[in-house]
Parts: sequence; structure tokens; C-alpha cells
Amino acid sequence: MMGYLAVAIDGPSGAGKSTVARAAAAQLGFIYVDTGAMYRAIGLCVCRRGVADEDTAGIIAALDGLRVSLRYEDGVQHVLLGGEDVSAAIRTPQIAQYASKVSAVPEVRRFLLDLQRGMARENNVIMDGRDIGTVILPDAQVKIFLTASVACRAKRRYDELCEKGLTVTLQSVAQDIERRDRQDMTRAIAPLRQAEDAIKLDTSDLTLAESIEAVVRIIREKEETA
Repeated sequence: MMGYLAVAIDGPSGAGKSTVARAAAAQLGFIYVDTGAMYRAIGLCVCRRGVADEDTAGIIAALDGLRVSLRYEDGVQHVLLGGEDVSAAIRTPQIAQYASKVSAVPEVRRFLLDLQRGMARENNVIMDGRDIGTVILPDAQVKIFLTASVACRAKRRYDELCEKGLTVTLQSVAQDIERRDRQDMTRAIAPLRQAEDAIKLDTSDLTLAESIEAVVRIIREKEETA
């Protein structure tokens, strides 16, 4: 294979993009880039400063001097905010909502764009998010739109949050996902949509292992023809 291979995985909230992308990258020896975690880190920063998620000026002001980075230790991704490991702190429903809001701010997207594209230029990467194949890596050799029904995504997210000891209801998780979908699909900047050349993969009836296998198979088929 000549050069580096970039894999873009897009899809709605709770579709399992990060879990599937991370596992596929580990199998293939690629670098996994969790762009959602980067937006969550900025959302966490904004939240900690007491800035409302609708306060665009406050969000932009929070970018001044902000440092967001990814570090890998023993194959595990750690998200750093100003040097602090916030990998666990960013995985709450509140910060997910903040992430959706800050990601709609053009200045935030520009803030992270160079970092994300730079990683793809220097490594074989699997990058997941909402607009990877449409905006961040429009020339990615492999594009996958990973999705599932709202009911399926809500149950998966509910189980994940319960395992972390959080007290939530399945109904509230489903409502959060539906709200996030509306925000992501209707925002003015880089809305969530399937790229024209992306392969759609609906995992509603697939196990996690089957979902990972399907993604790895798509990527390997591309590697063989590259």
C-alpha cells in the first residue's frame, strides 16, 4: 500500500462509532482518532468555566490558550485538556450536550481541524465523528456511515452509563439521543449527513463483534486494492 490510508467513520450519537473504530484500529495497527472526544474536552472546559452552552462568545473566548491533545499508552487513548487526563470526565450526558453545542461553533471547528488533518497525513488512521468524510477528511480512501435505530442506540448508551454507575432512565437517554440527532443534523456548520461515497452500515441487528468485523472487512478490501 502506497502512502497512508485514511478511514472516515461518521454517524449519529450512540451508534457505537468510537467503540467499533477503536477496536478496528487495534486489529489493523492503525491510529484511532476520536474527534468526538476532542469536542467533549472543549465542552468540559466551557462547562467548568460556567459558560452556558448557548454562549457562543464565551465558548470562543475559552479557546484562548486552550490545549487539547491525544496520548496513547499501551494502545489506550487518553484525552488531555491542558495536560490533565480528562478521559473519564468527558463521558457524561451533560458534556455530550456541551460537545454538540461547541461543535457547531466555526471557531471551535477550525481550532481542531489542523490537528485532525495532521494526524491523517502522518499515520494510517481511523477517525470517527459527525463530519469526517464530508469536511475533515473529504479525500479519505474509506468512508463508512455507521448507524442504528434510536431504540437500539438508546439501549446501548443506557447500558454503558449504568455500567459506569450513573443513574439514568432509558427514556431520558433516548430523548437525549433524539435531541442530539436534531442538533447535529440541523446545525448550520458541517451538519451530520452521509457522504455520497460512504458505505452505509446499519448495526441495529449486529453484535459488537459483528460490527467490528464488518468495518475491518471493508477496510481490508480497500487495502488490497490500494
